[in-house]
Amino acid sequence: MAPENEKSLERVERWFIVVLTLWAVFAFVAAASGAISKVPRLVLGPLLLTETIIPILVYYRSGTFRAYISSIDLKHLTIFHLWRLLAGFTFVSYGIRHLLPETFVHIAGFGDIIVGVLVPIILVLPNGIRKYVVFHVIGLLDFILVLGTGITLTVAREPLIENLTTFPIIMIPLLGVPVSGALHVMAIDAALRKLRRRV
Repeated sequence: MAPENEKSLERVERWFIVVLTLWAVFAFVAAASGAISKVPRLVLGPLLLTETIIPILVYYRSGTFRAYISSIDLKHLTIFHLWRLLAGFTFVSYGIRHLLPETFVHIAGFGDIIVGVLVPIILVLPNGIRKYVVFHVIGLLDFILVLGTGITLTVAREPLIENLTTFPIIMIPLLGVPVSGALHVMAIDAALRKLRRRV
């Protein structure tokens, strides 16, 4: 890689880290202060969807950002999703205490646990790009199903879904979910681009 390209990717990496850090700080302050709990419930789902769509749009509109994501090993883009184990067990823990709807716990909790458990399985499979495509498609489908379930239960005014907006569990949908959803899309695209270059 040419030195100017390396410098360009380093700049993008710095901006990526800064933006991600600011996003995390903002999410933490909004959650811990209780500000996010004052957001109308019917607005929260679209807000989370918007948080997912914006990084995806940046990815597709910026060749430099796309090149930066492509420079990250698919293995590392997959290892990131180990955090889903923590999210899954948190949802299940809330479910055991009857703090979340059973339907949501089954879909979000066990879905995240399955995705998290798949990470080491994918990593030990023989080398190849297709295994990463399969993993990220499964993870993205889980993301869509969980988001859809959350919105549906909110629209249906399921009382226990309100607990999802309390701190600290709100950090999962406010930060973890949109980052994971966006990274799934980017990883799928990066993997497919690498496959096309091999043809």
